[in-house]
Amino acid sequence: MASLESAVYPAPPEYDVFKKKMRELTNIDLDAYKPQIHRRIHQLMQRWGMKSYDEYYKTIAANPDKLREFLDYLTINVTEFFRNSEKWWELKDRIIPQMYHELGHQRIRLWSAACSTGEEPYSLAILASECHVASPKPVLAVDIDNGVLAKAAEGVYAKRSILNAPKEWMEKYFTEVDANTVKVKKELKDKVKFKHMDLIKDKFESGFDIILCRNVVIYFGADTKAALYKKFLAALRPGGYLMTGATEQIFDYKTLGFESAGPFLYRRPK
Repeated sequence: MASLESAVYPAPPEYDVFKKKMRELTNIDLDAYKPQIHRRIHQLMQRWGMKSYDEYYKTIAANPDKLREFLDYLTINVTEFFRNSEKWWELKDRIIPQMYHELGHQRIRLWSAACSTGEEPYSLAILASECHVASPKPVLAVDIDNGVLAKAAEGVYAKRSILNAPKEWMEKYFTEVDANTVKVKKELKDKVKFKHMDLIKDKFESGFDIILCRNVVIYFGADTKAALYKKFLAALRPGGYLMTGATEQIFDYKTLGFESAGPFLYRRPK
């Protein structure tokens, strides 16, 4: 028997009209997500006391705060610095030093795909600095949501979000705003470039050494996942790495053209 979490709420015909309007409003294609996304949308609709999808759409379209809440609920924009810290230390202690050895230099190109409010790309920039990466370009950080990109560029965070970072890194890369808040220092901001991007529709740059796409594709359908992973493969240089989230194992990585480099870590063959 399916759990409540995995159950799919039956979608009425009006939902198709709603999806089309939301695609025009936000440029987000809800058809690319798993069917369960409708259940999440319907839950939020009930929370707001909406009786129809037309009323729901008009409320979102007319109220920026409601649109923000809808996007946050849809994409679950929850993150922190060095989330799942063991994977970050693997990059620091194994992957990046291995790259130095193979490449014969320290110029490494980095990308945080679906960067949300910025904790991940700033973490990547800190790690690059600590590993003495001489990147030819800033860390590329992209997201489809302009709202979270604006917050990321501001670089202001709750202190609790950086608890995974060593204390000396906190003092080195952040300025205290008040007892509960910190701000990313300008030197770190300059190491990250934020950009709006739809991972499904937009063309990718190429030549990346490490791409992080974590806790994103879990919401996509199987065909969308496969197409996205193939785009990441093409964006990596031969020998480059893709790191996924802790619930996003790529079971058909060989079919897609990758080789396994460890749990949730995949490599484009040389």
